[in-house]
Amino acid sequence: MDHRYESSETLRNKCAACYRQFNKKEHLVEHMRTSYHSVHEPMCGVCKKHCRSFESLREHLIGPLPKAECERIFKERGCDICLSILGSRNDVRAHRESCHPRPNNNGLVYRMANMGIQDELRIDSSRGRVVALTCKMVGGGSDGSLDLCARVCLVDEHERVLFQSYVKPNLPVTNYRYETTGIRPEYLRDAMPLRNVSRKIQEFLCNGEPIWQIRSKGGRSRILVGHGLDHDLKCLEMEYPAIKIRDTAKYPPLMKTSKLSNSLKYLTKAYLGYDIQIGVQHPYEDCVATMKLYMRMKSQYHKKENYSLATDPQNKNNFASWRQNELEMMTPEQLLDFSRSDYYCWCLDSQDY
Repeated sequence: MDHRYESSETLRNKCAACYRQFNKKEHLVEHMRTSYHSVHEPMCGVCKKHCRSFESLREHLIGPLPKAECERIFKERGCDICLSILGSRNDVRAHRESCHPRPNNNGLVYRMANMGIQDELRIDSSRGRVVALTCKMVGGGSDGSLDLCARVCLVDEHERVLFQSYVKPNLPVTNYRYETTGIRPEYLRDAMPLRNVSRKIQEFLCNGEPIWQIRSKGGRSRILVGHGLDHDLKCLEMEYPAIKIRDTAKYPPLMKTSKLSNSLKYLTKAYLGYDIQIGVQHPYEDCVATMKLYMRMKSQYHKKENYSLATDPQNKNNFASWRQNELEMMTPEQLLDFSRSDYYCWCLDSQDY
């Protein structure tokens, strides 16, 4: 057997996205059928390798077993927050001012810490198309392990408070978790009942649009941003369509390489460059962090596609088995060109709103 020929054949069967090599073209086609490589994946600025998440890209660039040439260039001209490669070290220094956002406290967190601010939260289409929601929980049940929503905060894209209130749970509180929540019994005594809070928030999010008519594009309803929103909405005893939810705990590019969720504390430190959730935690701080993460992911520039998702009807037959012979005659680059993502990239929100 000619090993040089075999190596050449394998090289021709190299994935144009992740650079995996296959002995047979049919194996490469099967890989492309299930990998969902696309322009929306995080990509190395040096070798152009596609990665499934920013965590994978970080490992590729800085360890524990990085690509040597990519690591060298990244150390010279890379941003450790957004993981992009700049033209020079001077460019990196200039880039840091805009890339490393500072927490927008301005004393607001501390002024609001023990105040039960209650807003009318009027339905008003001029008050932002995207809002971030965070709840803080106290404990219920015999052992205090049952999460009960006791404080809620909503902010808009500009990190302005739209609504902030203590919440009176439906069940008795058995553990106020004061060390992290800062909540005392007297704060909840005359607080707004959970049902009222939920109704106000849902009406504001729907913005006059019936919840059963909400669609992914268009309409008046708002995009809801948060971290672990399934849990927050469950504790608020309210529903909201998944097509309008942007959850930083479930967004594939922000997840671990094991496809598990990262904590909001970690994401804020890794991708925004500052610390949160130190000592008593205020929901405003978490709202700002999730909104910043969302805006960073939304602002990425990716090549525009007419049909961007693998689930779009126009893309379902791209790698159909009946096309196998045709697919095996294509180059890796051609296979990549019509491969599509299996998740909704938030950059698409910039096109729709």
